[in-house]
Amino acid sequence: MGRLIYSMMTSLDGYTADADGDFGWGMPEDLELHRYAEELLHGVGTYLYGRRMYETMVFWETAHELPDEPPEMAEFARTWQAADKVVHSRTLESVSSARTTIARELDPDAVRAATETADVTVDGPGLAAAALAAGLVDEIAPIVLPVVVGGGTRFLPDGVRLDLELLGERHFASGAVHLRYGVRR
Repeated sequence: MGRLIYSMMTSLDGYTADADGDFGWGMPEDLELHRYAEELLHGVGTYLYGRRMYETMVFWETAHELPDEPPEMAEFARTWQAADKVVHSRTLESVSSARTTIARELDPDAVRAATETADVTVDGPGLAAAALAAGLVDEIAPIVLPVVVGGGTRFLPDGVRLDLELLGERHFASGAVHLRYGVRR
């Protein structure tokens, strides 16, 4: 049985994008962190995306073709390409990656079915808020970066109260920390 995991890079003050919508600070030049993130995705069968997150991640559909990219980038691209992707959008008409479908809203039954065979990630704070509200999230695993941005898009939505259990943590030389919390039911 798989888990539904919500994991994104976040600032120390809890934002996935700053007040201008920028998240460039969330992509550190840290190959150790990049390798680790790729390892985490090996057990993922499906990625659940909102439109904006999908438009960011679709880069990985062809990233392995870029010249002079480190091998870690190509490996991450292959891992991403091997998983199913469901883009939740009311406006997106088509997708430009293989193994990708569009859903107009989050379907709890479809999410539960996907977790029967493998882990599923929910990526993007808006979609994660809907999954949290529906009680679908099993694990919250922020990658906290050593930056404070002062406002913007929050990693966790207002109004959510959960009891969590620390499952693990990993520190990186760049100052990033990956935290894993299980949601207590």
